[in-house]
Amino acid sequence: MPLILHELRKNCLAVLIWTTAITFMLGVTIVIFPEMAGQMGEMENMFAEMGAFTEAFGMDRINFGEFSGYFGIECGNVLGMGGAFFAAVAGIAALSSEESHNTAEFLLSHPISRARVVTLKLLSVISQIIILNVVVVGIVVLLTAVIIDNPPYKTMFLIFLSYFILQLQIAFICFGISAFIKSNAIGLGIGVGFMFYMTNILSNITKDLKLLKYLTPFSYTDSADIISNGHLTYKYLLVGATFAVIGIALAFIKYTKKDIA
Repeated sequence: MPLILHELRKNCLAVLIWTTAITFMLGVTIVIFPEMAGQMGEMENMFAEMGAFTEAFGMDRINFGEFSGYFGIECGNVLGMGGAFFAAVAGIAALSSEESHNTAEFLLSHPISRARVVTLKLLSVISQIIILNVVVVGIVVLLTAVIIDNPPYKTMFLIFLSYFILQLQIAFICFGISAFIKSNAIGLGIGVGFMFYMTNILSNITKDLKLLKYLTPFSYTDSADIISNGHLTYKYLLVGATFAVIGIALAFIKYTKKDIA
């Protein structure tokens, strides 16, 4: 427990900055929706004529003039990208930071096994993601209740849930990578998150690349699928869970045997 609290204190500023930025941007999109509602018809027609761009973001399958469709797209742009980058950075720095900051010798000199270090580090990453999501969801739901008539809470819950799972998956994959590196490679973590995002866009644009959807967690956060089906796409979730478990397993296997500098 002291190690988890130490990790949370160490990363509290990063959590605060990411949470504030994501909450603010989502809040703005909700506040301006009533003003934009009257113009959504013209915007939807414009998006419909944008071809591959429309398909890339699923705007050809949802009603952008309704709050559920509008929120699904905007939430994907803000919480999807912001949350993915935050989770990637938190995961990639969890184990590698001890060597890059020259604190590994101090940590491992304590009567604590390496497996327990990995476990507590993993729990600290999960805690950071939970804190971010609790704050974001709480404030967004409150704003929605005040500003929007008859908010689609079920759809919003599914969208929030999908992005929470996405963040966990990306964090676990990057957590596994962090056991193999000695530097605090924030750029690498962000690169992993961006790679997943672009993979999903490519799979939406090109029918020949549909199989790529199994390789990216953004596949089960597609708001068009969630709104039309009323649930997450389980086949993509299962594959994503497999990748997440592999990431965690690699972290334990590598870090417990690693020659730590």
